[in-house]
Amino acid sequence: RLGSPHEKLPPVIHVAGTNGKGSVIAYMRAILTAAGHRVHVYTSPHLVRFNERIVLAGEQISDEELIRVLGKCEAAAGDLELTYFEAVTCAAFLAFAETPADILLLETGLGGRLDATNVVEQPLASVITPIGIDHQSYLGDTIEKIAFEKAGIIKKGRPAIIGSQRQEALGVLENRALALGAPTHIAGQDWSAFVEQGRFIYQAETSLADLSPPRLLGAHQIENAGLAVAALVAAGVAPDNDRISEGLEKAFWPARLQRLTEGPLVETARARAHEDVEIWLDGGHNPHAARAIARTMADLEERQPRPLILISGLQDNKDANGFFSCFADLVSMVYTVQAHTGTASDPETVAMAARHAGLPAVACETVEAALTQALDTAFKSAEGAPRILLCGS
Repeated sequence: RLGSPHEKLPPVIHVAGTNGKGSVIAYMRAILTAAGHRVHVYTSPHLVRFNERIVLAGEQISDEELIRVLGKCEAAAGDLELTYFEAVTCAAFLAFAETPADILLLETGLGGRLDATNVVEQPLASVITPIGIDHQSYLGDTIEKIAFEKAGIIKKGRPAIIGSQRQEALGVLENRALALGAPTHIAGQDWSAFVEQGRFIYQAETSLADLSPPRLLGAHQIENAGLAVAALVAAGVAPDNDRISEGLEKAFWPARLQRLTEGPLVETARARAHEDVEIWLDGGHNPHAARAIARTMADLEERQPRPLILISGLQDNKDANGFFSCFADLVSMVYTVQAHTGTASDPETVAMAARHAGLPAVACETVEAALTQALDTAFKSAEGAPRILLCGS
């Protein structure tokens, strides 16, 4: 009814996985932009504004354009009952097809095999980021079942670039690629990425690139940056090393171990504390993400010791105990809050999960109230300025 806009897109790099999808896309976008390419991007969910989901040739879709394509999709849908994500994906494809660009970086919404984005039949490449347990009610309750769903974006004869995986997930992905004749490019086998003497090294079978370190913080971002470079190489669109370095330096993906340096929360902290309080933000909400966050917090603690306080909320379908267990022996206090959505767990339920994981926890009504209480308690204990991490769903 819309004229099949998914068949009129620029070349597509399709990305699925449990964690790291957004960061990998952020690196690819920055590298391709540094090389002068016009880049479409489709990601979800949005952090602040809905328009973040649809980037047209480097710019977030305007309100006017968004209203136009959504209205066109609504009119075309007629008697069809589309899900929220299906409707948004139709609108995004329409906008992408009507706006000239050189490449589209396309993120799945959930899983891969049955995802609305998976109508793209001939991508330049399919990328699978690390797979963990999440969305079990939709994707299955084992790594193998979830990997089977993610593997659904691998296409016949098209390169499959696979990030670091647990062995049981890797086996499923390799078997799917083999069945489809899709050449694989696997982390730790065909390429690797690591930091050496302050430089980011990307090494493949026949090449070695000495690059600038990625801007985003955390050891897991080294893996994400490596996966982004591997994907561009396999897709045949990787620019020269100078442009790759420029992109790695400029990549930005908010709420991924982002230190807040301005805004109302920072102003509150400065008003109530005489010392420099660190406030960090991360939207990771499953145990796999929590392990990566905790590793980075532990590294910061080793370099500059401070009491670590969590302000956290989780959706009711998340493994709260598994999430908080990753912070054992690292966190001095947890303050729990509730997001303004119908699927968010109440603060006391989340606090009970934190306590079950061995962490002291107090339920609060708002993030602001939690921050105020955290600051008051931290400075009364005379342990010094705390490191506060806002994390979870």
